[in-house]
Amino acid sequence: MAILAAGVGFAIRGGIFDNWGKEYGFTGAQLGAIGGAGFSGFCFGIIIGGVIVDKIGYGKLVAVALLCHVLSAFVTFGASSPANAYTFLFWGMFIFAFANGTLEAVANPLVATLFPENRTHYLNILHASWPAGMVLGVTAGWLLDDMMQVSWKIQLALYLVPTALYAFMFMGQTFPKSEAAAKGSSFVSMLKPVGILGALVVCYLLAQFFGDISKAFAPDSAKTIGWVIGGLLLAGVAVMTKGSLGSILLFVLFFTHALVGAVELGTDGWIQNITGNLFNSTQGKILFFWTSAIMFGLRFCAHWIENTLKLSPVGLLVVCAAIACVGLNLASGMQSFGMALVALGIYAVGKTFFWPTMLAVVGDRFPQTGAVAMSIMGGIGMLSAGLIGGPGLGYCKDRFAGEALNKADAAVYAEYKAAQPSKFLNLDATAAYGLDGTKLAAAKEAKEKTPQQQKVVEADQAGDRATLKADSFIPLTMAVIYLALLLYFKGIGGYRVVKIDEAAA
Repeated sequence: MAILAAGVGFAIRGGIFDNWGKEYGFTGAQLGAIGGAGFSGFCFGIIIGGVIVDKIGYGKLVAVALLCHVLSAFVTFGASSPANAYTFLFWGMFIFAFANGTLEAVANPLVATLFPENRTHYLNILHASWPAGMVLGVTAGWLLDDMMQVSWKIQLALYLVPTALYAFMFMGQTFPKSEAAAKGSSFVSMLKPVGILGALVVCYLLAQFFGDISKAFAPDSAKTIGWVIGGLLLAGVAVMTKGSLGSILLFVLFFTHALVGAVELGTDGWIQNITGNLFNSTQGKILFFWTSAIMFGLRFCAHWIENTLKLSPVGLLVVCAAIACVGLNLASGMQSFGMALVALGIYAVGKTFFWPTMLAVVGDRFPQTGAVAMSIMGGIGMLSAGLIGGPGLGYCKDRFAGEALNKADAAVYAEYKAAQPSKFLNLDATAAYGLDGTKLAAAKEAKEKTPQQQKVVEADQAGDRATLKADSFIPLTMAVIYLALLLYFKGIGGYRVVKIDEAAA
């Protein structure tokens, strides 16, 4: 129920991106940054929660998450004009994501502890709540936004219903300790397998995050501030672990999970907007419902698929990455609603098992890390979605749409060009001008479009198709990495679950 609340909020937010763009004049990059805050806050919630959960217990973290879920609603609803909307929406999404991350700092290690012999199956079942929440959220968005045109604030408030339910359900519950905590393992011993290599991945992403938020008060030195904070955190890990390099395997898993977050959650955050633009808003929501329903159903089948196809968790990931790559390539060329159902259905099958199976691999191979490694990896995935996936796809939309319109008609492009350039990872070399959000919305909503408006709409759609094509290279890279891991495990006798005493030895 807790993860379902996160899915409901996520799906509704994806469906009201166009409302925010129209009402406040945001560019694709600005919307991507707001959506990104709905991921990056997760990183802080799950990492901080993962570090302290074995010491303070699960119940206290659930209470923190509940308070943050309620607070995020008040902050988000403070958006009232173009002058303050970006700030309120950004931090409202950040707090919402922090609550979601805190809850996963509870849920993932709890399920891994309860089902040590079949983590892949039960973590996939746990995370079936995410697409279930998205199904409910997109259905509510279709009814309230497309049919009834209810205020986006009322739509977004619906996630408070499952929030109240999980609060009630958690009352009076008792929880077990993780295997490592039950054995009295110290935090330092849990952190050593992560070490400097593992910390390098998350500290790089944190440096990017702090650099982004520092632009508000120190635009000229924001990048430096970000790198200093990231460097200090990395040094702190090195000191705490007494210079432990960490596991190379865990480093590879962390890096790959950054790609998982970028392609799975980054794409999910934009897909309603993209498909609604290529077809119409209602069809976009139907397609999102379709892909979420596929994920929900398949996540109950992970154990059966592994046994039937004789696949290890890593073998399952290889197959899924290849399928996701094919699906996104097909989606980039979809011209009809029927083809969209096929292409995005294939993509949904591919992305279904990425997140929970990666968590299961960490739980299987590194039980001595308790909740720490699993939580850090979840944080890396969400932070990557917030900094790379969401903003990256928004940047691609801006860049490709602007290039398409400039190629079709330079004069129209000059008229519709956004006032500020979009950048990826704050790199000046990537600067590109997209289309002004307010003018673009007016062109799309015009019942009888002028030739200029038609060119703008077509260029925007061309940008969406090119964005999906570029997105497909991420699962292609993942497939190569997973194949290398599969060969590695074959070389050491095959994939198997490691016991904590064996790992400690």
